Amino acid sequence: MARKNKKTLPASGAGIVRYFDDETSGIKLSPNQVIIGAVIIALICIALRFTTYVGY
Repeated sequence: MARKNKKTLPASGAGIVRYFDDETSGIKLSPNQVIIGAVIIALICIALRFTTYVGY
């Protein structure tokens, strides 16, 4: 038999996920810096692809 005095908690957040801003150690980069870095690495890879190395 079910208990009639059962306490329930209210619905919390309605499915909204809460993220907390935790300060972590490490390098902090803006999105622009990441994109510029990726473009620079891609250009270096393309330049190296078309260079020739004559090794002995």
